[in-house]
Amino acid sequence: MVARVGTVAFQGIDAVPVDVQVMVAPGKVGMQIVGLPDKAVAESRERVQAALHASGLAMPSKRITVNLAPADLPKEGSHYDLPIALGLMAALGAIPGDALDAYVVLGELSLDGTIAAVAGALPAAIGANALGKGLICPKDSGAEAAWAGEEIDILAPRSLVAIANHFRGTQVLSRPEPARRADRANLPDLCEIKGQESARRALEVAAAGGHNLLFNGPPGSGKSMLASRLPSILPRLSAAELLEVSMIHSIAGQLAGGKLSDRRPFRAPHHSASMAAMVGGGLRARPGEVSLAHHGVLFLDEFPEFTPQVLDSLRQPLEAGECVIARANHRVTYPAKIQLVAAMNPCRCGMAGEPGHSCARGPRCRADYQARISGPLLDRIDIRIDVPAVQAGDLIRPGTSETSATVAARVERARQMQRERYREAGRADIRTNSQCSTALIETVAAPDAGGQALLSEAAEKLRFSARAYHRILKVARTLADLDGADTVGRIHLAEAISYRVASEQTSAAAA
Repeated sequence: MVARVGTVAFQGIDAVPVDVQVMVAPGKVGMQIVGLPDKAVAESRERVQAALHASGLAMPSKRITVNLAPADLPKEGSHYDLPIALGLMAALGAIPGDALDAYVVLGELSLDGTIAAVAGALPAAIGANALGKGLICPKDSGAEAAWAGEEIDILAPRSLVAIANHFRGTQVLSRPEPARRADRANLPDLCEIKGQESARRALEVAAAGGHNLLFNGPPGSGKSMLASRLPSILPRLSAAELLEVSMIHSIAGQLAGGKLSDRRPFRAPHHSASMAAMVGGGLRARPGEVSLAHHGVLFLDEFPEFTPQVLDSLRQPLEAGECVIARANHRVTYPAKIQLVAAMNPCRCGMAGEPGHSCARGPRCRADYQARISGPLLDRIDIRIDVPAVQAGDLIRPGTSETSATVAARVERARQMQRERYREAGRADIRTNSQCSTALIETVAAPDAGGQALLSEAAEKLRFSARAYHRILKVARTLADLDGADTVGRIHLAEAISYRVASEQTSAAAA
């Protein structure tokens, strides 16, 4: 007799159906697992046998063969434990053989028969729903899986005994409820920023249009402080965005307790991060920081201190909105629509250009340090703003600045205008100006006569690339949205161009 149980293998955030086939037949006593299992899957043989013994089920003195089909698809992870165990229990008659036909199963077994949480419960639930099936997952993963929809049947047992009792009807399991992570009550607020009006304005523009942003200034000028307050003015994730973000974090095993939050991700990796940590990779091609910041912010402090190879690996995700991890035996794609925010010092000593200071190495100190950032990467940053040192007068001046709530309201109004504009244009998938295609931005951000003359003159004198030209239009469109204007005017283009050339020395050094 062959018992069959459905489970999934993960390719990126997609759940690929896998058929677990268990056969108990006469022959040499033992248990074999075939179908390209990795080390974790192969070791499930010992965990399954111990868990069944702890649950009061004696292993038969026969040959047990477990096939994971399709056999040419690599199987990775410990979530195959539970489907193998349930398949064996069905083959031995401990549970009805047809009871598992309507479910996709995943979970890791402990030696005492309890079921431990695994990564990927949410993508697995969505994949099971697409197949018209329910999901059996660990109890600790049930709250996460419940977000896949109210119509999907979800069983979240704590142990093998609990699921056996459920199918016998002696202890019926209730459906888990989706859990929401509580928001931080003390999110950093913009009103704590003293001075830096230009930088605050640039931060608001970047938030309104989802534009990439670079702060350039000496140590202690408040660059990191400004960036840490960006999440407080960004709008909440929509339902579709929340699902995409949570699926990536589920695959990475970073949904604590299965609780979801509609706050946009804010990832700030250290500058020692490797390329695999940044864009994804490793033995099992896990998502990197870029994908974990999907629909959110990737903040890179000490920008030039990252290795040039790591920085240049960001160029393709910034342009395409996805990370493609290609290996010899598989190819995985993770979404990566991010807003890049970076902060850097003007030189290695950090004080180049400050009054009364001169670098010991002279102009070469600034040039060598800024040349660590390649021109093509810098060309993808829409807004570059110099952040000078804060003066004592700014610190002792009475009164407070605008709060994050006030700025967030303006940002939300601007984003609402963008969503409506692109929905009317038949592109509901575009939510911010930064995501707009080059062909469409020339239509929706067509400037008036004065603005067109200014842009043409600036493009000729400053020799903008085609990418720079269109990104200036996108920023100008965002500035017009903040003003509630239907047409991009000369004043909007002038401000957008100033953001592009504010760090002109940085551009020259990196070119």
